[in-house]
Amino acid sequence: MIDYTNCRIEKVAVHKVGNKTKQEDLHLSKSLLDTSNEKLEGMLLRYFLNPFSAPEFHSFTFSNDDFTLNPIFVFASQIFDSVESFHSNSVNLAKHLFELSVHPNIKSGDLFLAYFSNISFEDEMTDAIGIYKSENKHSFLKLEKSNDDFIVYSEDGINIDKLDKACLIFNTDRANGYKVCSIDKSNKTIDAHFWRDNFLQIKPCADSYHLTKDFMNITKNFVTKKLTEDFEVSKADQIDLLNRSVEYFKNNESFDKQGFENEVFIDREVIKSFQNFDEAYRKDNEIKIDNNFEVSPQAVKKQSRIFKSVLKLDKNFHIYIHGDRQLIEQGVDKDGRKYYKIYFENER
Repeated sequence: MIDYTNCRIEKVAVHKVGNKTKQEDLHLSKSLLDTSNEKLEGMLLRYFLNPFSAPEFHSFTFSNDDFTLNPIFVFASQIFDSVESFHSNSVNLAKHLFELSVHPNIKSGDLFLAYFSNISFEDEMTDAIGIYKSENKHSFLKLEKSNDDFIVYSEDGINIDKLDKACLIFNTDRANGYKVCSIDKSNKTIDAHFWRDNFLQIKPCADSYHLTKDFMNITKNFVTKKLTEDFEVSKADQIDLLNRSVEYFKNNESFDKQGFENEVFIDREVIKSFQNFDEAYRKDNEIKIDNNFEVSPQAVKKQSRIFKSVLKLDKNFHIYIHGDRQLIEQGVDKDGRKYYKIYFENER
């Protein structure tokens, strides 16, 4: 979907953004960085783009759902309309971030803004704007030769393989708030939501990837949490339902909710329980999903990893269930010991 092979860095600006509450300053640069050195550009491309090899897409939003009022959308649009406004709008972005940085947990950091060209996005060439905040310095050793000896000393700097916070805005789908992807390596505290929800103000795109991912997540939560409250089901039965739901998405290019329910859950009472759970889950989590949509193979592949097919028996055995549920039986012997009976044809 995205190819950065021919991508070039056209402009880079950097500013220092502190925390207002801690009386830290905002340091604004007066000019762009010189990135004409080929080796430096390669390192910056690695730092800026490598984490976005397979991104999840979002779009800009705002408190009243009018994304055109979102400051980041406004600044990005001005840059895309006139790349000559890049530095002045990088200053606007830095000032905006500084004004929002009032919670004591928000760290100060170096704010990089980059303008990229020649990115292949869904078979079309486009530009993009990158916003990066480096909050953590990493120590490294430097060795120098002096006469017949060596001198070693340490310095603190940015690790190009460890991105703290980042955002990439592609110059496409402007009418719907652009295609945006975001990274935040913060701990699960207030600052983990600050970057995405307060500063960027983005929401998941209503595309096939997010629709597939969200519905598979609803199914997983129902099978692993709600199903056992309404019905007597074994762990093997739960795993079987998870496997069947994954197989549905793997075998179908388009999703049909009624067809999914009949194929995966089969039983009318289970289907009714799932429908009630699905409706409540969407309402509580403010999720909108169509009953029919195109299935995203990328989302299926990613979500399949969290659909556990392992049956753990005490500390002695793990049984991996990948196929026919009829080939495994559960029972209790005359001494009250629980057991599983497994049928197979070939031993490997």
